[in-house]
Amino acid sequence: MGKLRGFLEYERAEEETYAAPERLKSYKEFTKDLDNEELNKQGGRCMDCGIPFCHSGCPVGNLIPDFNDAVYQNDWQRALKILHTTNNFPEFTGRLCPAPCESACVLGIIEPPVAIEMIEKYIAERGFKEGWIKPEPPAHRTGKTIAVVGSGPAGLAAAQQLNRAGHSVTVFERDKKVGGLLRYGIPDFKMEKHVIDRRIEVMEGEGITFKTNTNVGVDYEIEKLKEFDAIVLCGGATQRRPLPIPGADAEGVVQAMEFLKRNNEVVDGLAETTERLHAKGKNVIVIGGGDTGSDCVGTSNRHGAKSVTNFEIMPMPPESRTIDNPWPYWPFTLKTSSSHEEGVNRNWSISTKEFIKDKSGKLTALKTVKIEWVKGENGRPKLQEVPNSEKEWPCDLALLALGFTGPEKTLSEKLGLDLDNRTNIKANKKYQTNVPNIFTAGDMRRGQSLIVWAISEGREAAYHVDKYLMGKTKLRTKGQGDLPAV
Repeated sequence: MGKLRGFLEYERAEEETYAAPERLKSYKEFTKDLDNEELNKQGGRCMDCGIPFCHSGCPVGNLIPDFNDAVYQNDWQRALKILHTTNNFPEFTGRLCPAPCESACVLGIIEPPVAIEMIEKYIAERGFKEGWIKPEPPAHRTGKTIAVVGSGPAGLAAAQQLNRAGHSVTVFERDKKVGGLLRYGIPDFKMEKHVIDRRIEVMEGEGITFKTNTNVGVDYEIEKLKEFDAIVLCGGATQRRPLPIPGADAEGVVQAMEFLKRNNEVVDGLAETTERLHAKGKNVIVIGGGDTGSDCVGTSNRHGAKSVTNFEIMPMPPESRTIDNPWPYWPFTLKTSSSHEEGVNRNWSISTKEFIKDKSGKLTALKTVKIEWVKGENGRPKLQEVPNSEKEWPCDLALLALGFTGPEKTLSEKLGLDLDNRTNIKANKKYQTNVPNIFTAGDMRRGQSLIVWAISEGREAAYHVDKYLMGKTKLRTKGQGDLPAV
């Protein structure tokens, strides 16, 4: 629980960041480390709340009061052991998670909540620095072979859990390097890619095999895949949502993930910059106000865009919770990211009606209309255009950050798998598809979601795969994260 009455003595501390003009010069992470004493205090803010609602907010079921207490006691190695009982990759979630646990923190009712996400990051970093995070190969092998398709957070979590159960695990990744959207969708200024690389080294040391540049069902035959005792599909929800309006074929209308992936490959030295996917000197409009849209804003500013504008079709959120959005639920409030702080013109309740192009087919402008949300006949919100609100915006590069509609169909069709009504791969509560030895987890099963949910899904799927193969399992499922012996 931290320090008795510590929440009354210590204020929440945040990591300082380099000023925007400085950090825009590179793609490196731009936070400044807190010292050990301050981190101890932050752990000490965790109060004796009786019922830790942070548990209900955390998709992986982290034992948050316990690792906070260990940090306050300066017992970082114990904190790491506690954290690793429920979360395979705290170095990822400590940087990238929107922290629903903090939204559910009891202290957050009256004061700023405990800095759970930041503490999680520092626990993981301390573990790597001290050499506590090292390969843990299984003592015995079961003789069972498992194929994991997709190396995003769901695939990596499933692979590590199943390998620790003693199975021989092969992870297939169609891109050049392992990581999925962790590597190709998250800009380096949010997480530098050496953070992924060092974890993959640990997993390889544990005996996991990674096969990159291998597109299962395309250049790797499905029949070969069927030779494994079990298959776990973690390919993600990669079908990008289009914007089917006039002019959508204009040169300069680009999907956000194509833009972000190319930039990450350029930063990593895997590709060269192309004018089409670069924002330098351009009027950039990002359509979509979520995390992906924010990442496009930050990347465009680092390219040296002439201007950056962001459109969101939903109304501007309130700055604090409303009466119908109470604690401990996720707060639907205004979020201002570090990328927004670096420079952007944000616009809400706006809908793009047309992409305007010149005779050569190049994008020159966007035509929009203001909209308002009214209650329809069934009580659900209904979009309604505001009369006489049309406007044209100069635009050379329009980035579509509209989310994803589901997984690609290649694997499901070739493996004979059923889909649900959202076109995700259909699975039961055991993460099992209609083909008994094929399981699925992550965005491919639940639809586009958070990294922390992907890790949770991968762990849960591994639990059920092991039980399917062996009849029993020693792997943990959510809610079984009892404290480790030290």
